[in-house]
Amino acid sequence: MWTRKRAGAVATAALVALGVSACGGGGSGDSGDGGEVDGEGKTLDVWIMQGTNPSADAFFEEVATAFTEETGAELNVEFVEWADAHDRFVTSIAGNTTPDVAETGTTWTPEFADAGALAPLDDYVAEAGLGDDLVDGLVEAGTYEEQLYGMPWYAGVRSLVYNTEILEQAGVEPPTTWAEIEAAAKAIKAEFPDKTAVAVPGDAEFTVYPWVWGAGGEVATLDGDTWTSGLDSPEAQEGLEFWTGLAADGYSSAGATTWRETDVLDAFAQGDVGMAIMGSWTPGAVVEANADMEGKFAAVPIPGKDGGISPSVLGGSHLSVFETAEDKDLAFAFVELMTTGEFATKWGEQAGYFPGQKSLLDETLQSTDPLVAPFAQQFVEGGASVPVSPNFGAVQAKLTTSTMMQSILSGSEDVATASAKAAEEMTSLLNGGS
Repeated sequence: MWTRKRAGAVATAALVALGVSACGGGGSGDSGDGGEVDGEGKTLDVWIMQGTNPSADAFFEEVATAFTEETGAELNVEFVEWADAHDRFVTSIAGNTTPDVAETGTTWTPEFADAGALAPLDDYVAEAGLGDDLVDGLVEAGTYEEQLYGMPWYAGVRSLVYNTEILEQAGVEPPTTWAEIEAAAKAIKAEFPDKTAVAVPGDAEFTVYPWVWGAGGEVATLDGDTWTSGLDSPEAQEGLEFWTGLAADGYSSAGATTWRETDVLDAFAQGDVGMAIMGSWTPGAVVEANADMEGKFAAVPIPGKDGGISPSVLGGSHLSVFETAEDKDLAFAFVELMTTGEFATKWGEQAGYFPGQKSLLDETLQSTDPLVAPFAQQFVEGGASVPVSPNFGAVQAKLTTSTMMQSILSGSEDVATASAKAAEEMTSLLNGGS
């Protein structure tokens, strides 16, 4: 059966009780050793973030049926709003009331692992034979102190999205190097002086790091127990000079100094932007905002400086098993059911994200869809992780990278000065400072 009810007066979470008995069919067929786990008479408590998949109710009804078939256990899924999830996790960890399994954002996994709340998954992954088939960037994000605490589930990635009509009328091809990006921006601006040739937003942290990595720099590195930001290295500064230089040369817009990624999407959807760094989950939103954009935009992986691909941040989620889980074998049986095979594919299709299993992306990589294959290639070949530190959330909360970008774009500081300040602040925060 399937029921939904509110958890008291708390509007941020809805409790979904899935007391589903075995009734035939619905298994993934690729869930490894799930059928060998005896969960008869047991219930697994799971937290899933609300809103990522609009079809989550029907999806988890299928999952519950398959899970009960394979293990004999029932599934109790609670949907939690993203905006409130971090605080709920922190409170539950402090009170030792965590669920058995939960969806953890990729930047949260190392924080919760550092707190001792998560169980390591390496042995389970090895026994299931999945180690070589997991997306590298998601594995990196889920690994803390050389142990895997977050099983890759799904993620999206940012690539270079472009307006096909604008590029065609400007007489340029989709760029494959940084020099070609600059040349394309120049041609677009000449043909369309009132449009933004390339959007360089000032308040969009994850659109900055590809240029740092693409020039050979690092956001931050760990040596022993000490983090050091590399935002002020010569390589990182070269990447920042290129990216912000596009704005300095007039190819972006003055208003973009304060733009977030949502502002970039809005401007692109109105046909006012030639090129922009945007997520694999955004094409549907572009068309929803302006139906006339259907078929008028495409994507390429973010070009490397002299060709190839500049790495881009994988943003998404892991599934983590908590130390409070009484039956961790049962917990991982659910994790494996969700992250491999049929259910991983179906979740990705419904939510607009890529699964965390490489083999599930093979067909996607062969796609000729200009808004599918380039993102998939970026995901597999050019996906990267932000520093895997329990303190990276503090860097984001302090807006370290956005402050640096806005200082440069506004002209108040040059790249060398702004990046030096940002590196100093990031280093302090990553090492527990304030």
